[in-house]
Amino acid sequence: MKALAAAILLAASAMTAPPAMAALAVGAMAPDFTTRGAIAGKTFTLTLAHQLKRGPVVLYFFPKAFTPGCSAEAREFAENIDRFKAAGATVIGMSADPVDDLVAFSTKECAGKFAVASAGPAIVSSYDVALKLRPGMTDRTSYVVAPSGRIAFVHSEMNYAGHVKSTLAAVEAMKAR
Repeated sequence: MKALAAAILLAASAMTAPPAMAALAVGAMAPDFTTRGAIAGKTFTLTLAHQLKRGPVVLYFFPKAFTPGCSAEAREFAENIDRFKAAGATVIGMSADPVDDLVAFSTKECAGKFAVASAGPAIVSSYDVALKLRPGMTDRTSYVVAPSGRIAFVHSEMNYAGHVKSTLAAVEAMKAR
């Protein structure tokens, strides 16, 4: 019965999500990866499988650190981080930027409240988030990855408005199940 309810919730989430540009669909397995990231100005090694042991993970891909939309999106995630944590979710920003750039971004724009990590070419390809018109950058796609490793929700739109609200609603709905 619980499995049926979860399937209905996933289907409803997919129907209410904005049209996704990303190829990974709800229900697909999220590709595991290991990369370097930063939180509060300190670098560390991040592995998705390890993060999923704690609960759902919000992977939000953004085009470039310190650009107006990406900074505003990071600040909005930081402002809402307590709500994500209350829902059991970990937020991780992902960009093709080098880790050195993300160290400063993690402190200034993320307010040290969540990790940002470097998405190298293999990660960008496996999550299908390459910004087609700007090689070396990612598009703006937010994935909610369930602890099972499956994609539970996708929001893919270049305008940052709505990414935080929609991913927060998705993780809160997962917690309510």
